[in-house]
Amino acid sequence: MNPVKIFKNGQPLKGGSRKIVDKEGETRQTVASGRENSGCRAGPLRYICGVRKKKKNIVLEKVRVEDYAAEGKSLARVDGKVIFIENVVPGDLVDVRLLKNKKDWAEGVPLQFHEFSPERVAPFCSHFGVCGGCQWQMLPYEKQLQYKSKQVSDVLQRIGKVELPAILPILGAADTRYYRNKIEYTFGNKRFLTKEEIGDESISGQQDVAGFHARGFFDKVVDIETCYLQAEPTNTIRLFVKEYGKANGWPFYDIRNHTGFLRTMQVRLCQTGELMVNIVVAEEAEKKIRQLMDAVLKAFPAISTLLYTINTKWNDSLFDLEPVTYHGKGYVIEKLEGFQFKIGPKSFFQTNTKQGEELYKIARDFAALSGTEIVYDLYCGTGSIGIFVSEKARKIIGVEMVEAAIEDARENAALNNLSSAAFFSGDVIDICTDEFFTTHGRPDVIITDPPRAGMHEKLVKKILEIEAPTVVYVSCNPATQARDLNLLDEKYRVTRVQPVDMFPHTLHIENVVQLKLKS
Repeated sequence: MNPVKIFKNGQPLKGGSRKIVDKEGETRQTVASGRENSGCRAGPLRYICGVRKKKKNIVLEKVRVEDYAAEGKSLARVDGKVIFIENVVPGDLVDVRLLKNKKDWAEGVPLQFHEFSPERVAPFCSHFGVCGGCQWQMLPYEKQLQYKSKQVSDVLQRIGKVELPAILPILGAADTRYYRNKIEYTFGNKRFLTKEEIGDESISGQQDVAGFHARGFFDKVVDIETCYLQAEPTNTIRLFVKEYGKANGWPFYDIRNHTGFLRTMQVRLCQTGELMVNIVVAEEAEKKIRQLMDAVLKAFPAISTLLYTINTKWNDSLFDLEPVTYHGKGYVIEKLEGFQFKIGPKSFFQTNTKQGEELYKIARDFAALSGTEIVYDLYCGTGSIGIFVSEKARKIIGVEMVEAAIEDARENAALNNLSSAAFFSGDVIDICTDEFFTTHGRPDVIITDPPRAGMHEKLVKKILEIEAPTVVYVSCNPATQARDLNLLDEKYRVTRVQPVDMFPHTLHIENVVQLKLKS
């Protein structure tokens, strides 16, 4: 093989030539040797001298899916290698196209189904597999619970590496449809087309639609007819706004060009019957906004609070925007047991009210309160967990980084005539000092409910330093929870574990862990 000349600043580099050989022993290219040609690397290359190595299109035929892995993937084994596969279930026989191919494992997607698993059931939603919202509708709910429970057990053992008690049976949801109290819809001018629709000349991708962002496409929207996640009138309101906008010739939002009028809409439906709708528009067009608001109110008199938000930013976040109350009090009231909670358009609240109540009951049970304890509620948000357990505690101290959430927490405490609760905005590391403990007392119980990323390592160290006798860890991501449990194992032992399914037909699973200080 002739040597390849390598140039730098128009001059060939000095040095001999050498062959680059991949792991299989196949010669890929001969390049000049020498430290100067740092753009070329030996080994299994992705780039060689600035030229990208062409990926192999590897397809594995008739692979039997064996088991559920995690995060919605199932697994198979081919010649001792583990293959993680999306959009399949155990028992399927499929051809798999590999997207990643490592030495001991690979990831892929199904190319063709030869046999369907006997575990499969017919999805009840016509949008299944397109919008990406309910990934497990093809599994009976009992199987969903089984795989979610297995996921908790696997990650706690594999990542946590701590001694575990027997894991309690997963708590399934009584309602597997219409369980969400909040949904956000998107208005867009680019419709997502399925493979079948792409070849249909009568269906255009350039049309105004309302629904959910298509998985993997930031600028395309799945046009939703019926969503089964939230009870009516959610679908009726969305379809009304969509058709009203089209009838008036109002452009739907174009995310690429940052143009259009109708942008998003949030619908909050409470167990109390109160209904809040916030319509987000991308233009400061007072006449059109007023016309739309009046039309929605006339069509849906059951709306207790109607708001609009003008968002002229490139992103959809409402964090730095101020929704305007057009009708009603500007918020809704939700109940958990006998407690009331004020929820505004930007408030965080458990999305599944009924199952959220069950989750909080477990947290209260794991706290093992007798009425004398000081409870610290970390990542307290709007104070919902702390307030929920307050009747059996002497004092509640809530800590949260987001100032707006703390303001909501204080209002919720006042709404429930709770004088034994105090809420503080800031980092736990900075707030929980010896001086703070002198004023408010050291915690007997710590309840922590962090986001999916889990607790910051500094907070874990702070909890180890505080040495509260009991810690209750509520998690929406058992993998990061397991990582934190491994760190807490220095002083704490896991004494109870309870998985809770908050979101049927999805990949998500909550888990509650009780930890006791080691003697």
